[in-house]
Amino acid sequence: MEAEFDTPRRLSRPRRRTRISLTPLIDVVFILLVFFMLASSFLDWRSISLTSTAAASSGGGAEGALLVDVGPETVRLAGEALSSPELTARIGKVLAAKPEQRVLLRPRGGVDMQRLVTVLDRLRALGAQDIALMPDGRL
Repeated sequence: MEAEFDTPRRLSRPRRRTRISLTPLIDVVFILLVFFMLASSFLDWRSISLTSTAAASSGGGAEGALLVDVGPETVRLAGEALSSPELTARIGKVLAAKPEQRVLLRPRGGVDMQRLVTVLDRLRALGAQDIALMPDGRL
């Protein structure tokens, strides 16, 4: 019978509150964040659209186009070596008079990709709309 009297004592003791840990929730949210960051695609906001000369040959070909040769150390416009400001000035004049002017860009052997992209950026900044990449050795 003494066991029946022990029950109220147990109930009279203050109960400890159970705490819910937020650590597993934070871990799950972090894993979801990492998953969606890796799985999502980001927009190419600085993309350069190019056409190859084979695909664009039906649209006028190389006749009347400006040919820009990009070498490791020099840039040539129609065979004439120019500095970057001179190239920018000459192509700017042509594009100001004829905005639809076609520009053929031909990288030479040993040219860095960054140098080629720099020339492409300059052409786009000048307003060139029709830029085609030409393989080396083809005219």
